[in-house]
Amino acid sequence: MERPLNRIVTLDEFIMRSQKEHSAATGELTGLLRDIGVAAKIVNREVNKAGLVNILGVDGAQNLSGDIVQKLDIYANDKLIECLQNSGECAGIASEEMQDILPFKPVVGKHPKYVVLFDPLDGSSNIDVNVSVGTIFSIFRRKSDETGPCNLEDFLQKGTEQVAAGYVLYGTSTILVYTTGEGVNGFTLDPSIGEFCLSHRDIKIPDRGIYYSVNQGYYLKFDLEMRRFIDQCSDMNLGLRYIGTMVSDIHRTLFSGGIFLYPNTRKYPNGKLRLLYECNPMSFIVEQAGGKAINTGLDRIMEINPEELHQRATIVAGSPDMVGEMIDFVRKYSAVSSV
Repeated sequence: MERPLNRIVTLDEFIMRSQKEHSAATGELTGLLRDIGVAAKIVNREVNKAGLVNILGVDGAQNLSGDIVQKLDIYANDKLIECLQNSGECAGIASEEMQDILPFKPVVGKHPKYVVLFDPLDGSSNIDVNVSVGTIFSIFRRKSDETGPCNLEDFLQKGTEQVAAGYVLYGTSTILVYTTGEGVNGFTLDPSIGEFCLSHRDIKIPDRGIYYSVNQGYYLKFDLEMRRFIDQCSDMNLGLRYIGTMVSDIHRTLFSGGIFLYPNTRKYPNGKLRLLYECNPMSFIVEQAGGKAINTGLDRIMEINPEELHQRATIVAGSPDMVGEMIDFVRKYSAVSSV
């Protein structure tokens, strides 16, 4: 019997259905994705009422990347840890807000195969002014013995080894977008039933777009080739759109097409965004939607070998034709002879 075309498909149902299509699937990854969905609902509730309770504002500390930690960052971080720890499907986590990895104590009868990395609240500097923020996550199959604790090597894997990645955007509506390497799907939270429902099936990024996204206030601090490319975007009358929350900027680029740029500056010669918590998972999503994601050295983001948990990176991601044009500009104007 065929399902009605307008039938609501929840995130849990979609995940379970996808698991059944793979005979070798044992359910651990399915459980992890469901745990992240639960955490997202809890964080969403607090984000929506943040102005009414005492969780807005600065905590007073700094994370390992030098960013000021917001109170809601800490809340989101704690809730993600709590939800991932309870089921026993996760061996441990690494977070942008924490210095080291956090191995979980094993749950009786469980031998978890996966580790999770996340940025609990991307765009936290926008919290106090009610601008969209998000959560980014990345899942790897561990390399260490499943009967023992996870270790640092489990987390320092190339992005090509990701088994799943996604983000949650807490905006005018709350949407969870994820991939397991077989396309990208989006689920919008229906507050009336408290469920994420399939709203965007098999997302494909347009080959081109009419927007470019970059913090143009740092224009004079960018390398020559990047300034030339930005000039080209302006000459072509592309619209400048920059929110300052990577999740929001990539989300718009994913649906409308365009290009997102976060180059190196004099202050951040290696880039500012985190490779493991932001660049790898978002690159996985962009590529699975048909786009491209590279750094300003023209290396594919997901092929970069991470050396430390909080490693920084530059990133250029978006519509394939536009990223290709940016590559041409770098090759033409870069003073680096090897490029």
